[in-house]
Amino acid sequence: MSAKNDTLPLLLALAVTGTVVGGGAWWLSGQFSSPPSAPTAGSGLQSAANVPAGRFRYGGSTTFAPIRDIADREIMRQLPQFQLIYVDPISGTPGSGKGIEMLIDNQLNLSQSSRPLKDSERKSAEAKGFKLGEIPVAIDGIAVAVNPALNLPGLTVAQLKDIYTGKIQNWREVGGPDLPLTPYSRDPKDGGTVEFFQDQVLEKEKFGANVVYVHSTTPALRKVSQDPGGIYYASAPELVPQCSVKPLPLGRKPGEWVAPYQEPYVLPAQCPQQRNSLNKAAFQEATYPITRNIFVIVKEDGGEQEQAGRAYGNLLLTQEGQRLIEQAGFVPLR
Repeated sequence: MSAKNDTLPLLLALAVTGTVVGGGAWWLSGQFSSPPSAPTAGSGLQSAANVPAGRFRYGGSTTFAPIRDIADREIMRQLPQFQLIYVDPISGTPGSGKGIEMLIDNQLNLSQSSRPLKDSERKSAEAKGFKLGEIPVAIDGIAVAVNPALNLPGLTVAQLKDIYTGKIQNWREVGGPDLPLTPYSRDPKDGGTVEFFQDQVLEKEKFGANVVYVHSTTPALRKVSQDPGGIYYASAPELVPQCSVKPLPLGRKPGEWVAPYQEPYVLPAQCPQQRNSLNKAAFQEATYPITRNIFVIVKEDGGEQEQAGRAYGNLLLTQEGQRLIEQAGFVPLR
C-alpha cells in the first residue's frame, strides 16, 4: 500500500494545510483528559526514549493533517530511523473510525483519532488477541462557520443541536434575520469529528432531514460562503483562519458567548493580510463550550507496533512536540 496525501479537505484552511490525515476527540465539560503517565525524557524530540527504527504505517482522522504535515515531518527529519508512512483506506473515506478499523485489521501500525475509543472497538481488538490504548496529545474544539454577511452575535449549544436536528429552520428563531437556514455536515460515517458532534452536541439524536451532506470541509466552506443562510462545523483550526466564512461565538447560555478566535475579530476585508487565530486560552480552560482532546491510538500487542505507537505519542508530548502541535494550529496539552 502506498502513502498518499490527504490534504484536499483542507485546501482552504491555510493554517491547517497538511499532507496526511488524523483524528480523535472527547467532550470536555470543564475538564480535560489527563495526558498518559509515561513521562518524556526531556524537552527535545531526540530526548524521547524507546523510539524504534523502521517504517510504520499510520492513518485515521483528517483533523490530524496539519500535525502530520508540520510535527511528523520534523520528527522524521530529526529521527530518520523512525519513518511514518501514511496509508489511505482501501475503500471509503479517511477518518478516525476508519483508521481504528484499519489498525484492528492489521493494515496500520498506529492510528490517529479525533474522538476516544468506543467499547465496540476495544472489544473487536480483544477478539483478535490485543488491546487498544489512547494517548491524548492536543486540545482541539469544534468551531461553527456561517456566511460573513449573517448578523448574529452567537449560538448556544442547545440552539446548535436544534438546528442540526431540524427543530430550527430559520435564522429568525435564534435572533437572526428572516432567512432560511441550511445546515451542512460531512456524513456521520466519514469521521471522528462528525461522530463527536452527533454524540455530544446532538446527544446521539439523528441529523435532521434538512441537513445537506458534503464530502469534505473544502466544498462545505465554499457552499457556506455562497449561501447567506448556510452553517457548517469542523475542527477549529480548519475554520478560524478562513477568509470566506465567519466563525461564530458559542455559549452554554444565551448571551454568554465565547469566540473560538482571539479578539478583536479580523474582518473578511482584512484577510488574507491578517487572519483570525485560535482563542487558545478559551480552549485550555474549557470556557469555549465544545472542546476535546485528540488522540494517538496504540495497538497494545507487547511488540514493535506498541513501541512505535507509544513512541509517537510521547514524541508529540515532548516540549518540542507540543510546540510543533501549537505551530500546526492546535492547543498544546502541556
